[in-house]
Amino acid sequence: MITNIANTGYEALAAGLLAAFSAQILKFIIFTLKTKKINFKIFSTTGGMPSSHSAGVMSLSMATGLISGFDSMVFAVAFGYALITMYDAAGLRRAAGKTAACLNRMMDDFYKHDVQAIGGKLKELLGHTPLEVIAGAFFGIGIAYWLHFIFLGA
Repeated sequence: MITNIANTGYEALAAGLLAAFSAQILKFIIFTLKTKKINFKIFSTTGGMPSSHSAGVMSLSMATGLISGFDSMVFAVAFGYALITMYDAAGLRRAAGKTAACLNRMMDDFYKHDVQAIGGKLKELLGHTPLEVIAGAFFGIGIAYWLHFIFLGA
């Protein structure tokens, strides 16, 4: 059964999903070790180390390259998609998070710490630092290679 997945779109999809899911688990472990607190909300939040978005799209992209060739059109599309996603994670979403943090401080001052009167605080941890994006990308590449050779050996 596993050989039916090797070198197909299912392998590429499995690599992307496994990398994103594994990065979220790793993010939870890193957060728990760093803060010595368990927070299960980490599994469903954006931001943090490593970037699960970067891991997922780079794993999908690398699996596509391994299967279809790094000179194929489908790899070019997958890699372009990965670059746009990673740029967005480190650029636009990070800037939106900084804006949310600034607005939250302003609302704290304006409403004298009764932010619930206006519906609560805005989410601040939206994007990633460049290091988090790069770490996620390398993590995703590793997952894609590992999974590809697992499927080939099966």
